[in-house]
Amino acid sequence: MRGMKWVLMMGALLWVLMPGSAMAAKDTVVIGLQGPITGPWAYEGQMAKQSCEIAAQLINDKGGILGGKTIELRVVDDAGEPKTGALAATKLVGQKDVVAAVSTYGSSVCEPASNIYEKYKKVNIGYGVTAVRLTQRDFKYFFRTCGRDDSQGKFFADYVPAKFAAKRIAVMHDNTAFGKGLAEDTKRALDPMIDKGALEVVYYDAITPGEKDFHVPLTKLRETKPDVWYFTGYYAEAALLVTQAREIGITCPFVGGNAAINNEFVKIAGIDLAKGCYMTNEPLPADLPYPQAKEFLKAYKDKFGEIPSSPWPIYAADALNIIAYAVDKSGSTDSTVVAEYLRDKVDGVPGITGPIGFSAQGDREGVPFYLYVVDEKGNIVVSK
Repeated sequence: MRGMKWVLMMGALLWVLMPGSAMAAKDTVVIGLQGPITGPWAYEGQMAKQSCEIAAQLINDKGGILGGKTIELRVVDDAGEPKTGALAATKLVGQKDVVAAVSTYGSSVCEPASNIYEKYKKVNIGYGVTAVRLTQRDFKYFFRTCGRDDSQGKFFADYVPAKFAAKRIAVMHDNTAFGKGLAEDTKRALDPMIDKGALEVVYYDAITPGEKDFHVPLTKLRETKPDVWYFTGYYAEAALLVTQAREIGITCPFVGGNAAINNEFVKIAGIDLAKGCYMTNEPLPADLPYPQAKEFLKAYKDKFGEIPSSPWPIYAADALNIIAYAVDKSGSTDSTVVAEYLRDKVDGVPGITGPIGFSAQGDREGVPFYLYVVDEKGNIVVSK
């Protein structure tokens, strides 16, 4: 009998100490992060992971949510691939204690992943997914903290041709959901000026992402003699394109979309070639004036030594923040309740990237865009 009591006592003790036990779960609220922790966009994915860690840390240091529960971040890697994105989403929705997900970087990866989250009624907030069509599917559980391609395309049309007195525009994309979408939205925004004869798009074509040699498309682009060249793909290809373009005598200003330039772009291309390259982008972290941004960036730099060099990790942190806010204010971890709160009640909530609110479709409202340039020291600064 004494032996039986000992076994029961040890069993109860092990149950209490198990990380996934019900007792442990009572003290935490689990928020997932799906992102490209490995793969071609790992630089962005690692910054997103670190940003969400800091966001969770700041919430927990202030007492947590729901009367003292702490945020637990649970990370799954989608490697920046659409198929893996769906698998990563499936992995998160299969974990019943995951309340919602921050998901992901790359519209082409987000699209199949968001289908999974919608099917299983799990709130998911994209942080680096700008394709317009993502919020045109009448989904109830999908939101995004970043802007949309059509807003960026309009910004390019309104400011870039005038800045460079450009009459001949080259637009190059990479056939991804993001790159092609931004190129199409930019062309659409330029159409009124084209119709008036104020400018023309002399080159409009795609490259293949992942390739290393772009001399064939660049030679075709060179023959059109553009005044400005706009590339709407990602930073790895952007750095190679700039390097090879300068080698064959393309000297016009290079303008990247908001995934084309970050510190990794500067590192790959080298400062000599990167300097003078431009980018249309949401405000970079260092240019955010909000108290929440200053607090977040200090904590991030204290832990990791430098602040993120692109906006997407910050939008990931704000996605985690607004999920935690909605859970706390609604008093519920039920995904349907949280989704309704995000859509109907969140309006102008202070965030790292500014006030946060969502449209009925789940779009972030009021996201601004700046024109950035790489300066002589390789820093990415606002173009004056």
